[in-house]
Amino acid sequence: MVERVYVTRSGAVLMGDSVSCDAFDAGRPLRVVTHAHADHLGGLRKSIKCCDKVIMTPATRELAGIVNPKFELDASNVLSLEYGKSFMYNGETITLLKANHIMGASQVLVEDKDSVRTVYTGDFKLCETPVIDCDVLVIEATYGNPAYRRNFDVDIDKLLISMIERRLRGGSVYVFGFYGKLQEVMQMLRNADVEVPFVMPDTVYEISNVCCNYGMNLGGLTLDTSKAGQELLNGDLPCVAFYHTNARFKVGLRNSRVCVSGWEFQNPCRQITENEYLVALSDHSDFDDLIEYVKRSKAKKVITDSYRSSHGKMLAGEITKRLGVPATAQPLSKGQTTLL
Repeated sequence: MVERVYVTRSGAVLMGDSVSCDAFDAGRPLRVVTHAHADHLGGLRKSIKCCDKVIMTPATRELAGIVNPKFELDASNVLSLEYGKSFMYNGETITLLKANHIMGASQVLVEDKDSVRTVYTGDFKLCETPVIDCDVLVIEATYGNPAYRRNFDVDIDKLLISMIERRLRGGSVYVFGFYGKLQEVMQMLRNADVEVPFVMPDTVYEISNVCCNYGMNLGGLTLDTSKAGQELLNGDLPCVAFYHTNARFKVGLRNSRVCVSGWEFQNPCRQITENEYLVALSDHSDFDDLIEYVKRSKAKKVITDSYRSSHGKMLAGEITKRLGVPATAQPLSKGQTTLL
């Protein structure tokens, strides 16, 4: 069983005999994409050329095409698989189940002919993510350090909404974050009846429209290059401008600014500069929620993904110490042997 479930040095999460998740592997005929963030799209063009099937949710398929238009996602071997639906291949059953992360994000369940259940969580936030019973679990480790806990006494959503509403009285407010998290903030504001225009660049606009098509409440989207968008931003009129984190030092430098980040554990909100605040909003589970997922999954063996996080080894040790479940971080270091 060990040889059939592991994380390779290229970041591929291998499950059963057939499945590779979130990176290309030449020995696996099936490629699954859990979601449309760049660190989970590795080797996708090669997978489309070489694999029998490339599987993802319909929303992930659309979003991946926006993130990288060079992906040939209209190829005949690319399969859109809805949550809860299964795909059979050589005696194995592959099922995608919801992960609360970004639109379309999924967990992967592989069941073999002997009914052994292997689960890969992908990235997830425990709230609204179903925990899947399994024999072997591969779990993300982004916040796998025990120091990474968010035990705040305030409601982060309400704090963020209130902060943006107050600053809108003075004109435009810029919000910076990653794709997916930006749309989460948009929906949060719309659900709180914040009705000002939302202004954004092309990619954020396209991603937001896909999210709208899949049921998110965003509405009132305006391109920053349009006449209306230019008038709002140049006139510093009440609107919320949404930009990827990478644009943080390029736009809105003199405006009210809010950066949403999961890498804040001491304070729910702190001031960075005279006009910028950081709010601790994450789309990943913190340490306690990672441990809770393992506990509730009833997994007999656990692998932590240390390809995408430097905290995989620590998380594996804590899982074994706290829960008594054998766990190892993978990919393994040279000369290291698996604990499973």
